[in-house]
Amino acid sequence: MKNIKKCLTFIALIALFSSCSDTIVNVGAENEAPQNDSITSGYFTKRVLIEDYTGTWCGNCTRVALAIERVLEKTDRAEIVAIHNGDDPYHFDGIAPLRNLIYPGLADLPLPTSRLNRTVVWKFPETSNVKQAVDLTGYNCGLGLAVNSTMTGQNINLNVKVKFAEDYQNLKLVVYLLEDNLNYFQVNYTSSYYGGIDPIPNYEHDNVVRSTITNILGDEMGTTFAAGSTFERSFSVAVPSSVENASNIRFVAFVVGDDNKAINTRSNTVNQSQELEQNP
Repeated sequence: MKNIKKCLTFIALIALFSSCSDTIVNVGAENEAPQNDSITSGYFTKRVLIEDYTGTWCGNCTRVALAIERVLEKTDRAEIVAIHNGDDPYHFDGIAPLRNLIYPGLADLPLPTSRLNRTVVWKFPETSNVKQAVDLTGYNCGLGLAVNSTMTGQNINLNVKVKFAEDYQNLKLVVYLLEDNLNYFQVNYTSSYYGGIDPIPNYEHDNVVRSTITNILGDEMGTTFAAGSTFERSFSVAVPSSVENASNIRFVAFVVGDDNKAINTRSNTVNQSQELEQNP
């Protein structure tokens, strides 16, 4: 009986310190195999997608924020998306399909929650599992992306190009419109993070989802893609009314398969052009 009580106490402590009140810890997903660093000609730089479900009110969300900072210290091949939820000035109204994807049947999304490549659970505590995210980057992905845009007034023209080094089937494209450099307080429950300040005043919130240009679970790209082929899609959208400063807009695009896992991802700021990251 004593051992049972100790076990229950330990589980309760994990739940308390890993999430905000009324939240749930998901520890069930497996890691993906790390990319091989040997470079194969014609393949593409592999970037990891980190979707951070967060809130300015969430005092334990600084744990994931700090983990992301540590990932970015280790690699420049990580694309970050911050999806705010709850009583938050940056709350994203379109969160429901993602909540249903990662927590089927759950009415309230637990925070903090983080996913790598959309479906892989970032192991708790994320600050001690930075390598898990970094290991999902590499140089030999079977497809690569380039994101280009121009903005005239309040209108944005966006082009996403995908090129294939392998054959693929049944892919979908997801495109987020984000905003950086948003200043607002951030609640912080952990004394060892950010100097223990709570709340953190004028905290810079980056990668904040303002809208999705595609369906949030992806627009169908087609059924079959042969190695060497290219797919392109163009979009014309208005700057969302929620955006505070259009010059801080950024886009994150990624391709998912039938399993909703992101195969590769790429970001770019507004009015910037880029080429495919294909190995010579």
